[in-house]
Amino acid sequence: MEESSSKATDSSTQIDEPPLAVKNVNVLLERKRSEGISSPSRDDDSTLLNPDTNSSILDNNTKSDSCLPEVSGGRSKSSCLCFSDGKSRIDYILVYRKSSSQSEKREIFERNIRAEGLHMEKEASLTNSDVIFLKLHAPWDVLCHYAELMNIRMPFRRKIFFMHRRPKFMSRMEKRINKFRGWLPRKPMKFDNNTLPDLEENESFTAPFSRSRIHHFIIHNKDTFFNNATRSRIAHHILQRVKYEEGKNKMGLNRLLSNSSYEAAFPLHEGSYHSKNSIRTHGAENHRHLLYECWAWWGVWYKYQPLDLIRRYFGEKIGLYFAWLGWYTGMLFPAALVGLFVFLYGVFTLEHCQVSKEICQATDIIMCPICDQYCPYLRLSDSCIYAKVTHLFDNGATVFFAVFMAVWATVFLEFWKRRRAVLAYDWDLIDWEEEEDEIRPQFEAKYSKKERMNPISGKPEPYQAFTDKYSRLIVSASGIFFMILVVIAAVFGIVIYRVITVSTFAAFGWALIRNNSQVATTGTAVCINFCMIMLLNVLYEKVALLLTNLEQPRTESEWENSFTLKMFLFQFVNLNSSTFYIAFFLGRFTGRPGAYLRLINRWKLEECHPSGCLIDLCMQMGIIMVLKQTWNNFMELGYPLIQNWWTRRRLRREHGKNAKASFPQWEKDYNLQPMNEYGLFDEYLEMILQFGFTTIFVAAFPLAPLLALINNVIEIRLDAYKFVTQWRRPLPSQAKDIGIWYGILEGIGILSVITNAFVIAVTSDFIPRLVYAYKYGPCAGQGRAGEGCMMGYVNASLSIFRVSDFEGKSQSMTNGSELFGEAVKYCRYRDYRELPDYAEPYAYTLQFWHVLAARLAFIIVFEHMVFSIKTLIAYLIPDLPKDLRDRMRREKYLIQEMMYEAELERLQKEKNDKKKKKEQAHHKEWP
Repeated sequence: MEESSSKATDSSTQIDEPPLAVKNVNVLLERKRSEGISSPSRDDDSTLLNPDTNSSILDNNTKSDSCLPEVSGGRSKSSCLCFSDGKSRIDYILVYRKSSSQSEKREIFERNIRAEGLHMEKEASLTNSDVIFLKLHAPWDVLCHYAELMNIRMPFRRKIFFMHRRPKFMSRMEKRINKFRGWLPRKPMKFDNNTLPDLEENESFTAPFSRSRIHHFIIHNKDTFFNNATRSRIAHHILQRVKYEEGKNKMGLNRLLSNSSYEAAFPLHEGSYHSKNSIRTHGAENHRHLLYECWAWWGVWYKYQPLDLIRRYFGEKIGLYFAWLGWYTGMLFPAALVGLFVFLYGVFTLEHCQVSKEICQATDIIMCPICDQYCPYLRLSDSCIYAKVTHLFDNGATVFFAVFMAVWATVFLEFWKRRRAVLAYDWDLIDWEEEEDEIRPQFEAKYSKKERMNPISGKPEPYQAFTDKYSRLIVSASGIFFMILVVIAAVFGIVIYRVITVSTFAAFGWALIRNNSQVATTGTAVCINFCMIMLLNVLYEKVALLLTNLEQPRTESEWENSFTLKMFLFQFVNLNSSTFYIAFFLGRFTGRPGAYLRLINRWKLEECHPSGCLIDLCMQMGIIMVLKQTWNNFMELGYPLIQNWWTRRRLRREHGKNAKASFPQWEKDYNLQPMNEYGLFDEYLEMILQFGFTTIFVAAFPLAPLLALINNVIEIRLDAYKFVTQWRRPLPSQAKDIGIWYGILEGIGILSVITNAFVIAVTSDFIPRLVYAYKYGPCAGQGRAGEGCMMGYVNASLSIFRVSDFEGKSQSMTNGSELFGEAVKYCRYRDYRELPDYAEPYAYTLQFWHVLAARLAFIIVFEHMVFSIKTLIAYLIPDLPKDLRDRMRREKYLIQEMMYEAELERLQKEKNDKKKKKEQAHHKEWP
């Protein structure tokens, strides 16, 4: 085997330059031949690490890291994440199959990896001899070289904290608060400082690493100066720029993974996540074990997340996701509390609600049938329970809660900006700029014949013509529009189902179903709608992929943003289309008895319940929200658990019960599930859709924030458990915000104001009751609207219909004599129309136009008022906290001072050394 040409560095601070990457594969091969070094195939079994012979392609003289080995089963194995020598740390794992046909590309790729200075070792799988693990190690000189190229910030001096001078009043208030805190348990939601490791970089000033100024940085131990996440990131950075074939763009690990040259690539977990010993008595064995005990374990569900440790282990991108999820969950507490108070207000005022009282006492009011032929005449008092349930959600506090949630959404987003700024500062992301994405291989292959100079890099690159680009965008937009029409067609199918089944349930043999036919129709329609949502989601993912690839985005970030936007639009429309129908269309265009509007001149459109349409909207939101969150949680955790359990079962059956315990870490990680193909997309999408449910129709369902809060408390631990125990360790990557999702959140916040205004004005009975109280009730003209002013509202909101005016299709099969003792001549329905004996029978009354004008006025006033409040709050809350701005300015000043002082010290030291050398030379010349 070839030996690595790079030598280990000594303990001094002088760093040797690593070998430069070989840009031309042919040059590399010629050089190898001229040096007389044999180049056997890397897939040959002789190159593997054999359990019986400790042979390795790693040069024993180039070990730089140290791990303690332990002897197990007659073979020297590392007790941590190292090569067979127990010293060189494994920074990355590549997996391939010997039976793969891409051996030549792998051979050239691996030679170029060694030319970059990485050390390699191969080992066959213990469970499948066809699977080969390629272990990679980056020595100290390579880490230093690429840390400088990648501008990785490292700690160089401990931070000097200072306190602002506070007014005396604030100091007194803080003392009183601290005195009160003395009676409470000490920080029950936080971890002890002794539990978490000392995250040195969070307490130190950092600067981009430079080998010329290496003496400025805090290097207690070269093995731990670059943590595991940074080492893996550097290794992946190298692998993404190594060639595997001669050609302009024949490079990068991603392309080799896509053409099946390698089967998997991942950094290793830091050992096992569980231990027989308690963390309180024996401490954590590794960071993975610590994360499990302090974060992923269900027993700590009430504690804050250790974000710094998450960021250290998984990288800034995943750390920001969990920081955002934790912030969203924390902000749901006040929303859930206010929503619960609104619901409880409805419970406590239920007995004093004049409207529900009148409905429950209206035994003499006969309602018209709600469907054709099979639906009987009913007393209004039969809907007493539904009227009471409606009051729980539609009461005087609903408008206040809608305004509160609109303001809450703005405050949540504005304060998240501040929270993100603090995290970006603590994690050294303030000045971090994402490097320009590489051009996608598909884009290169499509447009390689036409090139144009890149104004940023100054290099020629493939160019997509304007006409081609926008013609593809038009086709893609047409595809999106078509799929939205498919959703509308599915909703139309649900509408037809509801229309047909109302009559079916009305003629049902079981009295419970027959008497509650409308509720049974709504419940079953929601369940069917949920199944259709799940089925269409599978279709949408394939369509979104097809349309995004059709657009031919230039870079990976453009592809990701385009795909994200399509998937959000598809799933948002799919999830909320039925809810929009119930909120704004159900019962609005049915016509009136005797002149119903019909589908295909056959089916009568569905009417609202006699107690209102809000009960249908509440059922739709409650069932969909609970079912979707339950399904998502099962798919997120249950599915990987079942897959991993099946893998463990197969291994136990083939290799014995205790075989897994003796497997090396790379074997254990390979048997875990890989992270989702789209990274954090599914996690973000689930939470963003939930945010939409929580804000858009919250006026109709005040308990939505509470359900979201309960789900998110579970979601944080589910995701934590999944990342720590069920998934391979994802590549740690950097990010300074949540990307396109923030813009989507802002759009949902604007949409929520509009929809809540329409829900209050159109769906609920708030406006008709208000108009009655001030204009038509007992208190008309008195300027007040209490419960006493609502007497007679139910009778005033119902119109009278003469049964003999029914059209043939609507005529009920019974005349009501079996229920009321005589045939029904007149029935009532919800509308504002004239009596049948008027000159213009069934024409709209003046009260209808008053209510309509009040609805429109409320929508305009509500939207302008809420948008004004949102704009004012966004203006008043700065994106950057004042203390953080001062800290950043002071840190910049201190860094300049420190670098200046350190340079003066170095120059003074060099001057003193020269002076001493001169004196020594002078003394030697003295006789």
